[in-house]
Amino acid sequence: MLYGTKRETYRQVFLDSWRAYQEGRALEGVQTRIVAIILRHPEYHALLGDAQQGLEQDFPPEQGRTNPYMHMSLHLGLEEMLALGQPAGIVDLFDRARRKLGEAGAEHLFVDCLGEMMWQAQRAGRAPELTTLLSCVRRSLGLPEMAG
Repeated sequence: MLYGTKRETYRQVFLDSWRAYQEGRALEGVQTRIVAIILRHPEYHALLGDAQQGLEQDFPPEQGRTNPYMHMSLHLGLEEMLALGQPAGIVDLFDRARRKLGEAGAEHLFVDCLGEMMWQAQRAGRAPELTTLLSCVRRSLGLPEMAG
């Protein structure tokens, strides 16, 4: 996690970033990237505007609700991966996805696959395998697996 292991501490980073943006204060460090992601997700604005609800609300998967903090964190992780060009091949694969699905569609395909990768790793009690991410995206785009 970026700022600690407590759920509330992590969520507070998103809430503080959104509040700073709404109050017109200068954004610092990762806040700029967080706010850019929040702006692309208006469905989360009300939640982020209510700090108490934003800190306390649960998003159990069995209710079929996406955890907005996890979703936005996956976007942030994707941005990091693309900036670093890691894992190898991610930038080219993202460009292919963008040409086929548009920017938002490509981002959400990758975010969905990142979420799947994290879920599989957690379920198996192991570290995430980035090759799982690329395989998921390739399958979703109807592309053949890369020879390994």
